[in-house]
Amino acid sequence: MDDLISARWVKSSYSGDNGGECVEVAFLSAGRMGIRDSKWARGPVLWFGAAEWDAFRESVRRGGFGGSAAI
Repeated sequence: MDDLISARWVKSSYSGDNGGECVEVAFLSAGRMGIRDSKWARGPVLWFGAAEWDAFRESVRRGGFGGSAAI
C-alpha cells in the first residue's frame, strides 16, 4: 500500500507525552484512515474505509467503547 510510505501520521491528542499508550492516524487516499501504535511505527497498520471510519467515529461520539473522545 503505497499510501503508507508517504502518509503523514498524527499522534492523538489523548496520547500524552510520557511514551505510554500512543495512537497515530493518517489520512489516506479515497477517504481511508490508517491507525498504528506510535511506539512501533514500523509495525502493523490497521486501515479502514471511509464508511467504516465514519461508523467508528459516530459510535465513539455516542459513548460507545466505554467512553467518549473527540476524533
